[in-house]
Amino acid sequence: MPHTTNPDFLFALFETQRLLRLYADKQAQRHGLTKAQWAVLAKLERTEGLKQTEVADLMDMAPITLTRLIDKLCDSGLIERRGDPADRRINRLYLTDAAKPLMATLATLRGEITRTALSGLGDGAIHELVGQLETVKDNIRDALQGATAGKTTNRIKDARYG
Repeated sequence: MPHTTNPDFLFALFETQRLLRLYADKQAQRHGLTKAQWAVLAKLERTEGLKQTEVADLMDMAPITLTRLIDKLCDSGLIERRGDPADRRINRLYLTDAAKPLMATLATLRGEITRTALSGLGDGAIHELVGQLETVKDNIRDALQGATAGKTTNRIKDARYG
């Protein structure tokens, strides 16, 4: 089904993301964290034992930047590095017991931020909005995968005929 291009869509999406990040960062500061530190903790809460490189990839962050964040979180006693039994060169990351109460507090804070962002929308509108955003995300993921496949195909053609 054809759509007309709405020039305000990308601006609204990017501006919403920017404001949400600012608001989340301000709220995280109440608990002595940055939004980036909170994001690392949240990733580890979902999947403990990740390698630092895996966390960097998930967060789309440079490894050196992530290392500084992890160092601060380790110094504050919230996460710990443990060696990988299969490869001594690898450190895996885990939440400490001291992080558990903070994670409960951050879950409450996440709910507060969500309620603030969605204030004035009914449950049906929220459900529809989330579904629409998932569709947008899937469309972009598909386009990225197609672009990646196209680059690979072009590199193969270039190598063969170049």
